[in-house]
Amino acid sequence: MPITITQESIKDVKNRFNLRGNSQELNDAIVRAMQVAPYDISVLVHGESGTGKETIPKIIHSLGARKHNKYVAINCGAIPEGTINSELFGHKKGAFTDADADRVGYFEDADGGTIFLDEVAEMPASTQAMLLRVLESGEFFRLGDSEVRKTNVRVVAATNKDLLSEVRAGRFRGDLYYRLAATKIELPPLRKRGIDDIRTLIMLFSTKFAQANRSPLAKFTDGAIKLFAEQEWEGNVRELKNVVEQVSLFEAGNTVDEHVAARYLNKEASTASNVPALIEHGKADYAMERAFIMGSITRLYEEVARLTSLIEGGHTAPAYVASEAMTLHREMSTLLQAPSRIEGDNTGVIERIDSQDTVQHGYVDHVEEVMQVKTLDETERDTIAEALIRNRGRRRRTAEELQISERTLYRKIRQYNLENIEDQ
Repeated sequence: MPITITQESIKDVKNRFNLRGNSQELNDAIVRAMQVAPYDISVLVHGESGTGKETIPKIIHSLGARKHNKYVAINCGAIPEGTINSELFGHKKGAFTDADADRVGYFEDADGGTIFLDEVAEMPASTQAMLLRVLESGEFFRLGDSEVRKTNVRVVAATNKDLLSEVRAGRFRGDLYYRLAATKIELPPLRKRGIDDIRTLIMLFSTKFAQANRSPLAKFTDGAIKLFAEQEWEGNVRELKNVVEQVSLFEAGNTVDEHVAARYLNKEASTASNVPALIEHGKADYAMERAFIMGSITRLYEEVARLTSLIEGGHTAPAYVASEAMTLHREMSTLLQAPSRIEGDNTGVIERIDSQDTVQHGYVDHVEEVMQVKTLDETERDTIAEALIRNRGRRRRTAEELQISERTLYRKIRQYNLENIEDQ
């Protein structure tokens, strides 16, 4: 039965699913989701990374006839190619080396409900063939089993790629594309949503940050918001949230005008590695120094705390840990020696660092005695986490930097529980 769509019902959906903004493109996507929800057909959601594609299938499920049954969300890019068929369709005991029991797959488990296939373009060819059969007849086989099983699920898929181009390139099945794209919903990138939506999102993120951290609210001027609206925002809403939270941290209680905002939006000028050089040449001002020093102190204290935990545990570490501590000393020394105009009493933040590479505050002493061997997994986890933070959670860029595939990165993120890094 069709849903009656009014301005009030659109507003209710936005509030229910925490969607903010009133651009025509966003409203069109929401309306289309509401229109298609009552009809049991497949839907393909397209949009850039960070636009909120995962919200559309939730709207469709909640407003459809299957709303009282299961909703299962699967990130196809995060599941290794060798196990995705088992994850989706299950397997029989003995189907492969570690199959010590029968397993029910997601399609069987979600019978009667909705399955959301995120990053569907990453799905291997063999899995595409099995998915096509499910869409056509509802039939599938568990891996290693000859029994035909049936399931009745609604499929909503999402991708940030042009699937037609993928079809032409031979990387995606054309027949599967047309099955999935019975209805298409396009989510707009942030740069096309207009200044009013960006203003709304900035106010939302800054207010939430202040409330969550019990800090004074940073106040954004019209000039600052205009500057934000002029950015490309390749990471879309997710990237905007990260930047606003950085500003909210370092400018708590301050008025953020276009000059202050520019320092957080100019990637070259805002990186920690460039700030000392800017200070040296007299191009930095109080706010930039403050942001750099506070951020560096926070990071250094986290590292010192980690090294302290090693000392308290009575462990010994290899040379690279001593090297880390030496690096901390050099960085902190740079902070203390850099000309600064910061006023006020900073007593107690750092007592002193002496010439023997020893931090005097009960944190680190005798670096050569701090010894603890990291496992290979710990080293890999830290490397991935640091890369994600550097890239503000943007996984494609992180994968490129680490020279691994996005699929491998998603698998590692799940393996090491790093999903929350994108919100940092």
